[in-house]
Amino acid sequence: MSILTELISFFNSILIPVETGVFSDTAPDVYVVITPIADTFGYHADNQPEFDVQEARISLFSKGNYQQTKTQIVGGLIQLDFTVTDRRYLGYENDTGYHHMAIDVEKHYELEE
Repeated sequence: MSILTELISFFNSILIPVETGVFSDTAPDVYVVITPIADTFGYHADNQPEFDVQEARISLFSKGNYQQTKTQIVGGLIQLDFTVTDRRYLGYENDTGYHHMAIDVEKHYELEE
């Protein structure tokens, strides 16, 4: 399992259009773009990692009130055992009419033996 697979599945389940990279179609009023941030191993006393730590940034774009959508996303991610590491309002984009919010998440995946 990977963080991208889980995030895409989550956004499909709550009916928010999602892309990785740049949104390829005409952008709807609300959508998200997922960008991988990191894929690391934690430090362990025996130098043998047990978990793969994957991080991603969810860029939420909304032409309306983004607060309700943000709350829905964050609540759903926490229920799915994601760790929300940052939530940041990046601003209003005058040229596109979108509010832009970044939500950074990470998840630990147990390594197969």
